[in-house]
Amino acid sequence: MSDEQLADLLPEIVALAGRADKAIMEVYAGDDFGETAKADNTPLTKADLASHRIITEALGQLTLAFPVLSEESPAMSYETRRTWTTYWLVDPLDGTKEFLKRNDEFTVNIALIEGPTPVLGVVSAPALGVTYYAARGHGSFKQLDGQDPARISAEDRPDDPLRMVVSRSHGSEELEAFLKKTSSVESVPTGSSLKFCVVAEGAAHLYPRFGPTNEWDTAAAHCVVTEAGGTVTNFQGDPLVYNKPDLLNPYFMVSGKRKLPWREWL
Repeated sequence: MSDEQLADLLPEIVALAGRADKAIMEVYAGDDFGETAKADNTPLTKADLASHRIITEALGQLTLAFPVLSEESPAMSYETRRTWTTYWLVDPLDGTKEFLKRNDEFTVNIALIEGPTPVLGVVSAPALGVTYYAARGHGSFKQLDGQDPARISAEDRPDDPLRMVVSRSHGSEELEAFLKKTSSVESVPTGSSLKFCVVAEGAAHLYPRFGPTNEWDTAAAHCVVTEAGGTVTNFQGDPLVYNKPDLLNPYFMVSGKRKLPWREWL
């Protein structure tokens, strides 16, 4: 797709995320989340499934119909996926643990992948009333409910202290060791793919990830970071890629525009 086509498509995907947001918040407002456990022992709720249905059905009805891979889709073999040149990658409710804790830091993630790269991304946090979105060649934006969108940048503010995003729910000994190798760092605890967005808007400089994630956890926010001028790379400095035989991501680093020697801290 051309950059212009992506820009034309983006408002429709933002609106679709908004419809999923509404369904999620209807469950969030109630007392019964319908929580169960998936085969990998991760939680699943009625909100995950409602959002999944809304998004996958709507994406399947677009004029430009591409395959859809959602976290809640049936398992799909690489033999099928390897033929895809463009497809949708969806996490209908990222941060289910945050949802269950009622701390509001959960998101809807919708990304369009071309080849190995996210070229459109929408990250919506319905309980916080904020949406981040981006399309290749058109920059990244943050929109608060009821307000006009504002362009964001992973800019370096030289006078700011070093700020590093850390997960609210997934700490590790490796992360603790990494933090000890930095000096005068401020930790910014955040949930779900909002961790990427904190870097994308320049509110933090780094987000190191030492734990397991899947491609649908990162793709939409990856696009937001990239279009804001940041990077999402593995620990060797190579960009994360998508539609691999194994959908697990390697450990990775989300970086803003400040040049930091983070590989020396690993």
